[in-house]
Amino acid sequence: MKSNWNNNKAKKLINDYKSKGINKDLALRIYTSQLLGKNSEMVLHGGGNTSVKSTIKNLKNNQDVIFVKGSGKDMANIDSDGFAALEINNLNKLKKYSKIDDYSMINFQRKFMVDTTNLNPSVETLLHAFLPYKYVDHTHSNAILSLIDQPKPEKICNKVFGKKLAIVPYIMPGFDLAKLASNIYKKSPDVEGLILLYHGIFTFGNTAKESYDRMIKYISIAENELRKNSKKIQIQKYRENKISASSLSNIIRKNISNDLKDNYEKRIVYFYKPKFLDELFSHPNINNFSNQGPVTPDHVIRIKSKPLIIDLNKIDENKIPKYLNKEISKYKLNYIKYFKNNSHINKSAKMLDPYPRLIIVKGLGIFSTGKNFNDAKIAMDVGLNSMKVKLNAAKYGVFKSISEKEIFRMEYWPLELSKLKKSSKKLAGNITVVTGGAGVLGYATAKRFLNEGSEVILLDIKDKKNIDCDVKDMTYYKCDVTKENEVAQVFKKISEKFGGVDILVSNAGIAIHSSLEKLSRKDLNKSFDINLFGHHNFIKQGIKIMKIQNTGGAVLLNISKQSVNPAPNFGAYGMPKATLFYLMKQYAVENGEYGIRFNGINADRIKSKLLNDKLINLRAKSRGVSKEKYMMGNLLNVEVKPEDVADAFYFLAISKKTTACVLTVDGGKVEASLR
Repeated sequence: MKSNWNNNKAKKLINDYKSKGINKDLALRIYTSQLLGKNSEMVLHGGGNTSVKSTIKNLKNNQDVIFVKGSGKDMANIDSDGFAALEINNLNKLKKYSKIDDYSMINFQRKFMVDTTNLNPSVETLLHAFLPYKYVDHTHSNAILSLIDQPKPEKICNKVFGKKLAIVPYIMPGFDLAKLASNIYKKSPDVEGLILLYHGIFTFGNTAKESYDRMIKYISIAENELRKNSKKIQIQKYRENKISASSLSNIIRKNISNDLKDNYEKRIVYFYKPKFLDELFSHPNINNFSNQGPVTPDHVIRIKSKPLIIDLNKIDENKIPKYLNKEISKYKLNYIKYFKNNSHINKSAKMLDPYPRLIIVKGLGIFSTGKNFNDAKIAMDVGLNSMKVKLNAAKYGVFKSISEKEIFRMEYWPLELSKLKKSSKKLAGNITVVTGGAGVLGYATAKRFLNEGSEVILLDIKDKKNIDCDVKDMTYYKCDVTKENEVAQVFKKISEKFGGVDILVSNAGIAIHSSLEKLSRKDLNKSFDINLFGHHNFIKQGIKIMKIQNTGGAVLLNISKQSVNPAPNFGAYGMPKATLFYLMKQYAVENGEYGIRFNGINADRIKSKLLNDKLINLRAKSRGVSKEKYMMGNLLNVEVKPEDVADAFYFLAISKKTTACVLTVDGGKVEASLR
């Protein structure tokens, strides 16, 4: 484990924060917290915690405080607002109590916060406070966990670390752990850190560098021990799977999202193939150590206690969907049984959804699941680290986790569950794909669906570097919708990253201004390719996935007022749009039995890259009106904006019992109105 401490960077950071009114103690606390947090071998997604004891000016007096990492805050990018300041002297008075329940502990911590608008401090705040050192660091180091997640961890720790680290038996985080750790430290005040069995490592020091260096030192010792005394594994090559990762993602999503009677949300399914996969699959005891439980209790809220392990090599290709359904159903029933067997521990607990967070398919890779892509990505990161630790522990000795009772206690601990953010947004868990996504209408629609909680994928014919819109929090793929093979390949990528699709916004199009007399066959073909066949290619590939998922879906088409109300010199645009109107209805007729809804928008005169200033002038001239009059030529005498179209698309997406419908967004035109 390499130290990343840099004196010049540390000094610069101190000066930078001084100008912001932040003292040296906290500046260095931020610096080393980030050093720890940016190393995934030590800290992942809100895990770990750090603190520093210092003084601040409070009114006219100096006040002794402890700055503690906020609960669930990511150390990789933590800043001053990621720490809560608490009155250290009042926290230390809590040592006199023999017992404090969780809620009283949290109330005390909030009572002693200097600023109650700050984040809630870590649940391990008292452990930090009760240790006498200025700086205290805590990580869930992979190497440390591989050594201590063993049947006789005390013996291993004594052999590897000698008397430099004191050993704390496993106990749930909170007041009891803080008291126990404090008492153990008092018996060995010369130690440089604590090993919390089945949990992680604490190091401390009088300076930020000393505490950080000790963390690096003991992790390095653990890594060397594993390197020297671990068994090698004979790698077995699995033959190529008969089903692609993208197809398997669709089937998995079907089986973990389609329990609507129990109101389980749709989930994202994310696929990844790690480098150590062959070694993991080749271990003869993979099923045993994988199902032992978490490597550290903190992981259980992210990936549950066990993954689902699947071997498809002996399964006939046609029977894979049925086999996968059976295995996921078995996992679900086992989880329900686990909950019932342990619910007496927490009688107020409501069962979380019973589906696996990690599905490991031998020879193929790992699938993670989550309520949104971020949750699925976190589950993947945590899961990969977890499987590395289990594999290395099994190579060194025999992996062992905490008991089922303790797993349940942690999984349903309210203080831990509070780290998980719940979304009340209407489209949470949905996956929306928008063609023409870099255009004005497509992008406005994408932003609306993103704001409503959906994962959003933009497709456009341009390279990403050539688009002029901000696609942060969205996924962008270059795609020419007139090429069906390109469309199919993009949907494979979408399936591997998200698991499938729920909403298709078929929006890509071009506008050609010409009289029929002057219209060339080339231009007419081009218009039909994009304004009709491009939509057909996109929808055709998308609904294949929707049918596999069996969770319904919404297909929304940007048709146009031209489909029912032709205008002079616009036939090249209107003819494919009129056919597109029919195509939408035909799709609705053929796919209603699958719960897939097809609806369209008939918009008119919306300024965009398609209807640009040049085309607006041409259209206004063909109508014999001014540019301004042309844009507001409707019953309401208003100009229709891209956001109005986005609102209409969203309304149709959530209209669960509407299909084969066209919604006009034109300010009111009687001649273009429909039923």
